[in-house]
Amino acid sequence: MVFVTGGTGFLGSHLIYQLVKKGENVRALKRDGSNFDMAHRVFSLFDENGGELFKQIDWVEGDLLDVYSLEDFLEGIDVIYHCGALVSFQQDDKTRMQKVNIEGTANLVNAALIKKIKKLCHVSSIAAIGRADNDHVIDEDMAWKSSRVNSSYAVSKYGAEREVWRGIEEGLDAVIVNPSVILGPGELKSGIASMIRMVRKGFSFYTHGVNGFVDVRDVAKAMIALTEKDISGQRFIISAENLMYRQIFNWIAESYDKQKPKYPAGKWMSEIAWRLFHIQKTVTNKKPLITKETARTANNKYLYSNKKITDLLGFQFLPVEQSVKDSCRFFDGFKG
Repeated sequence: MVFVTGGTGFLGSHLIYQLVKKGENVRALKRDGSNFDMAHRVFSLFDENGGELFKQIDWVEGDLLDVYSLEDFLEGIDVIYHCGALVSFQQDDKTRMQKVNIEGTANLVNAALIKKIKKLCHVSSIAAIGRADNDHVIDEDMAWKSSRVNSSYAVSKYGAEREVWRGIEEGLDAVIVNPSVILGPGELKSGIASMIRMVRKGFSFYTHGVNGFVDVRDVAKAMIALTEKDISGQRFIISAENLMYRQIFNWIAESYDKQKPKYPAGKWMSEIAWRLFHIQKTVTNKKPLITKETARTANNKYLYSNKKITDLLGFQFLPVEQSVKDSCRFFDGFKG
C-alpha cells in the first residue's frame, strides 16, 4: 500500500489518479478543512469512471506536524510519496512555510524510519537547487548557495530536502525529484490558471525571464517510475523545456485568440509593479498577483538539464506547448 501526502493538491491529485489507475492501493493524507475539488476535477478529466476510482482512495485526516498520527497512518504502508508542502511567495507566509515544509518533512522522515518504510519519493523543487551564474545550465550536482536571490519558498524546500538526505544517511531508501515550473490541466486558481486569467483580460506586458517548465502528468509519471526502480540517494530534475515566460503567455493568447503581450517589462518596471500590488494588498487585504519574489524571478534566466532522467529512463516529456494548450482547454471548459 502507498501513502501520499498533499493528495488534494495539483500534483498530488494527478499522482493519486495515476497510482489508482495502475491498481495501487492508496492511502492519502488530507488536512482539516481541505476539499476534494481538485482531485474530483482531475479524476473526471481523464476517466468517465473517475468517480468510482476516487472511491478506492483511503483518505485520512491529519497534519504533517503531528508525528504521532503519522506513525499510525503509516501502518501497513510500503511506499511514501511526499507531495505535501506549503507553496507561497507571500512574505506573510514565510514563518509557517518554514515550519510546514521543513519540520513536516522531518516528521515524515522520522516516522518512515520508525516504520521501516521500503521507499520514499520526496517532491522537492528546482528552487532547492543552487543557482548557476552566467546562464550556465543547472544540473543535479549544482551546490546550494545562500543568496538574496533565493526566495523564502526556496529556502524552505532546501531545508526539507536536507531532512530527506539526513534520513537517507540513517538508512531510509529515498529518491528526490526536483520539478521545474509545473503546468497542465487541473488548476483553476493559481499557477497556469493565473496566467490564463491575465491573458484573457488583455495583459500586455512580458518579461525576458527564462525558466524550466514541465507538465504535471510527466512529474507524476516520473515519480512513479523512479520509485519503482532500485534507486536511492539520488535526486532528479524533472523539466521538459527551458522557455521564456513570454512564450508561455503567447501560447495562451493563441488559444483564446487574444493579442500577445507586446510591451517588455524590465527589472525597473517589475520593481514598481510589485510595490504597487503590495500597496493594493494593504488596502484590499487580497493576495497580490505579483510579489517581490515573483517579479524578480520573472526577469532572471535559469536553465535546467533533464539529461539524468532521460538517460536513465529514456523519459520522453510532453511538449510544453501541448501542456499550455491542454490547460487552456480545461480552464475554458470549467470557466466558460
